[in-house]
Amino acid sequence: MKIKTISTIALVIVIVGLAYFLVSGIMRPVNFDRDYNNRSSQVINKLKDIRAIQDAFRSKYGRYCGDIDSLVTFAQTDKVPFIQRTGTIPDGKTEAQALKDGDLKKDTVYVSVVEKLYSAVIYQEKKGTADSIGLFTPKDKIKDLKYIPFSDNQEIFQMKSNMLDRSGVLVPVFEVLAPIATYTKGIDEQEIINKTADLASKNKYAGWKVGDLTQPIIDGNFE
Repeated sequence: MKIKTISTIALVIVIVGLAYFLVSGIMRPVNFDRDYNNRSSQVINKLKDIRAIQDAFRSKYGRYCGDIDSLVTFAQTDKVPFIQRTGTIPDGKTEAQALKDGDLKKDTVYVSVVEKLYSAVIYQEKKGTADSIGLFTPKDKIKDLKYIPFSDNQEIFQMKSNMLDRSGVLVPVFEVLAPIATYTKGIDEQEIINKTADLASKNKYAGWKVGDLTQPIIDGNFE
């Protein structure tokens, strides 16, 4: 009886052990995808913010900024025109009529790039048409925009700009990169190796990026 009991206990331990390894094997990629997607979303949000500020930079200077520190300084300190609206558009009136009748007023003021982008979002939300024109990064965190999330403020977005000659016309371009290794520290290394190899096999950039130095586009590889 004792031998049978010991054998039964040993069998149970083996079964439990096999079940554990089976579940671990199934959950490993699931857990990785969850962590990877969470980190990626935060990296992508910063890339979208950088793109929005680059758009403002180009509007003012006719080119894109090639230095991330300079871009952050521009966002915080440079002034750009912003149309300040007061009043409302009464039902049955167009915007032009509301302006003519004094129901709505527009004044051009100069504000920082950050203030303009946040103000634009607030206005659109009131109109029920909020979109990605604004910034995901809180105002008090703009100074840290250059740091790639989950890098302990050790890794900085790689950013470059250039002017392309298109049939004699100079066209500004920029590119911002976040290599996969910079925002995946601390999660499954083997899964990172596998994902990097998979992206390479598909001739895709291993990481997240926005813009391109070889063609005039500002899309991200996440879109």
